[in-house]
Amino acid sequence: MRLPRPPAVLLALLLTAGSASTAASAVPAPAAARDRAASVEGWPVGTPAALGLRGGALERGAARARRLGSTCFAVLRDGRLARDWNWQLDREVPREVFSITKSVTSTLVGIAVRDGDLRFDDPVSTYVPQWRGTPSATVTVRHLLSNDSGRFWSLESDYVDLVGARDRTRYAVGLPQQHAPGTAWAYNNAAIQVLEQVLRRATGTPVATYARARLFEPLGMTRSRFTTDPAGNAAVFYGVQTTCLDVARLGRLFLGKGEVDGRRLVDRSFVAQAVGRPSTVHNAAYGYLWWLNRPGRLRGATDAVDAQGQPVRPVTGQLAPSAPQRVYAALGLGGQVLLVDPTSRTIVVRLGAPAQPGEVAYGFVDAARVLVQAVRR
Repeated sequence: MRLPRPPAVLLALLLTAGSASTAASAVPAPAAARDRAASVEGWPVGTPAALGLRGGALERGAARARRLGSTCFAVLRDGRLARDWNWQLDREVPREVFSITKSVTSTLVGIAVRDGDLRFDDPVSTYVPQWRGTPSATVTVRHLLSNDSGRFWSLESDYVDLVGARDRTRYAVGLPQQHAPGTAWAYNNAAIQVLEQVLRRATGTPVATYARARLFEPLGMTRSRFTTDPAGNAAVFYGVQTTCLDVARLGRLFLGKGEVDGRRLVDRSFVAQAVGRPSTVHNAAYGYLWWLNRPGRLRGATDAVDAQGQPVRPVTGQLAPSAPQRVYAALGLGGQVLLVDPTSRTIVVRLGAPAQPGEVAYGFVDAARVLVQAVRR
């Protein structure tokens, strides 16, 4: 199942919302130099065969990724890089990853919970006093992570007005409650942006600063950063810029069940809740701002819903039926994918310019196909 693409006006807004770095052109690093390297961007290198991967399947996967407008594609296993490919941009150039940001934000919440700065079942009104005494008073942090908060959602509000707001957090906080918390699921960018205020007030630190100190630097994500709106708020629903090999480090953290190189950043229980099972009865394919491959009731980003927020055309199934059920992914607009398989300890990453209306977009299924075809079980 591919997530529906938003309207063209959103694409234009999102493509111009961050820095201009994604428009730069660069010459890919020579393949021979890469093959001679003992490590690439801090990742130990292993041949596909040594890592139990079929080299031909990786080449075919990379060729498809390139045809679909990718700027980078990488496959890693057991903490080592099998291959990476880079087109148009050097591997070191950060680029927009859109809603992969949501999974980063989820991880920041997990860090704050481990520190004792907040709890999943805290009412959001603890950090957003404007909601006290309103229908939003019982919305919890967990609801925001699960996308079943019931906060107001519309295509125009979420993909045009929110993106264009000078202060996105203020805009998101000021929207009304549409449904009772926990009763309806929506891929709600504005509701997720409220987590910017939750994190900032719970930790006493601007989110971009907190992310750099508590997540990016500990993981070695040296080429990653949050963008901010004109009011200085981190865009926590889509604002991270990063690289293929940097974002793979986030996948490595979750493969390590919250620990990397002997340092624990999030609790094992958080990882189990975020990517180990559905977080809501409304969508089997959703954890805590991560996408899952679990079978059951499925919801996409812009499914038509009735007045109660329920799908007009209910769908059951699985995002990638041929792939293991335990696979999970961080996904972004137009084909940004960080796919993780905890069974084979394999990571597939694809980043690139979002597909234009009418074009085929890279997606969860494409990355899962590479995994299935490449891994020698």
